[in-house]
Amino acid sequence: KLKPILEDKNIKKIGQNIKYEIIVFKNFGIKVNNIYFDTMIASYLINPSKHNHNLEDIALEYLDYRVTTYKEVTGTGSKEIGFNKVDIETAASYSGEDADITLQLSKKLLPALAIGIIDKDALVSLLNNVELPLAEVLAEIEINGVKINKNFLKKMSKDLEKDISLSAQKIYDMAGEVFNINSPKQLSELLFEKLKFPPLKKNKTGYSTDMRVLEQLSTHPLPAEIILYRQLSKLKSTYVDALPLLINSKTGRIHTSFNQTVTATGRLSSSNPNLQNIPIRTELGRKIRKAFIAEKNHRLLSADYSQIELRILAHLSEDEVLMGAFKKGEDIHAQTAAKIFNVFPNMIDSNMRRMAKAVNFGIIYGISPFGLSKNIKVSLKEAKEFIDHYFALYKGVKSYIERTITDAHKNGYVTTILNRRRYLPELNSKNKQMKEFAERTAVNTPVQGSAADLIKIAMINISRDIKNKNLKSKMILQVHDELVFEIPEAEKKSMVDLVKKEMEGVMELKIPLIVDTCIGKHWGEAH
Repeated sequence: KLKPILEDKNIKKIGQNIKYEIIVFKNFGIKVNNIYFDTMIASYLINPSKHNHNLEDIALEYLDYRVTTYKEVTGTGSKEIGFNKVDIETAASYSGEDADITLQLSKKLLPALAIGIIDKDALVSLLNNVELPLAEVLAEIEINGVKINKNFLKKMSKDLEKDISLSAQKIYDMAGEVFNINSPKQLSELLFEKLKFPPLKKNKTGYSTDMRVLEQLSTHPLPAEIILYRQLSKLKSTYVDALPLLINSKTGRIHTSFNQTVTATGRLSSSNPNLQNIPIRTELGRKIRKAFIAEKNHRLLSADYSQIELRILAHLSEDEVLMGAFKKGEDIHAQTAAKIFNVFPNMIDSNMRRMAKAVNFGIIYGISPFGLSKNIKVSLKEAKEFIDHYFALYKGVKSYIERTITDAHKNGYVTTILNRRRYLPELNSKNKQMKEFAERTAVNTPVQGSAADLIKIAMINISRDIKNKNLKSKMILQVHDELVFEIPEAEKKSMVDLVKKEMEGVMELKIPLIVDTCIGKHWGEAH
């Protein structure tokens, strides 16, 4: 009965997290047309730093109304029932309230999108041209899902079990006793009371043994081995053992959920599983990607923006040296290394380049000399000199940072290339640390947020092209600056051309955008 209404292109559809509805109706063969407004996304665009944009929270904020919660209808714990078991009157009342409040909120939120910004249509444009079309693309990606090699993960789990056991034995040998490595209390007693390591941070139960503390102590082999033990255990439990349990019994694939309204910068996040957090810097983290495979007679295509944040920094800062390097296709890290080490480019080794890379990316995140010295393990004096050399080379970047911080203090917010807005009330904080953090965020958000804007538009354009050309290829993943597609063998060339064209031509910047593509039987091979 609802199908004709939902598919009618002349009837506007308003929802709260409408992506969920798109997926649910698609399962019943219904295509939701004319998606007009999403109250959750609108709330997020108005205040991306807000932690929750669920109906309960935004109804209270904008309507001063407390909605009936799902748990109040279905119960909790042992008394919880499925919604299909709720009596029809209660179900109808709850659902009717949901729809009514969503409609009322849309009438409040649409005008609110146009308040307090230089270009009053900027956020409305962001909603209509980016976030709402993206919700439909993300629904497609979630429905498509990705195939997982269960046997590969089963073997990897057994290998990790052995590695964890060996690591535990090494820890016991170095500690001179057997204890529960997973108990922060027992570990704290061992490190700081029995072995007399210098305690660095106190918490409610004693001295902290978190990763930051262990990293600072990692010049000694025992804390270094405990870090390895934790990394192995986390990989095993979070991914290697968890991924097979998330395979959908009907499709035989994993269907992650993409979250549009979580990160304050505008970047997407994912959950069940969280694919953004698979560590790619370690060999084991990269090995997990081999478990993501293509169907028979298909391949995975990975398309990754090259140094997107540095390129956006070059565009925003208009730094002549940085822009020149990207226009000429030079190695930006080698260029920075030559300056900070005061040597000729042909004298740069891999370690120098690695340090320069840490400086290049650290600048975007407002890294301090102290933070840099810890990251690349040099003295505080050397770290300060590196940063000074960087700003001597890239004077425009220094001016951009100063200008951005000044404007943020004046306006109270920063914006991306597409005028995505982020308020920073902490800029007025009397707490020095909070104020400095807000200033670092002011510099970083336009860069990260603009990178998010770019890839979102690229996803919308690629999805449209795939449909228009009647291709059988599917977009299946988005992770950071990378898109992954499952493509039939016959569409390899056309898809590489299409994806590169759309990603590199997504927006006209003052420097070229470069996309690296790779094809393989699994994600590890395609990355």
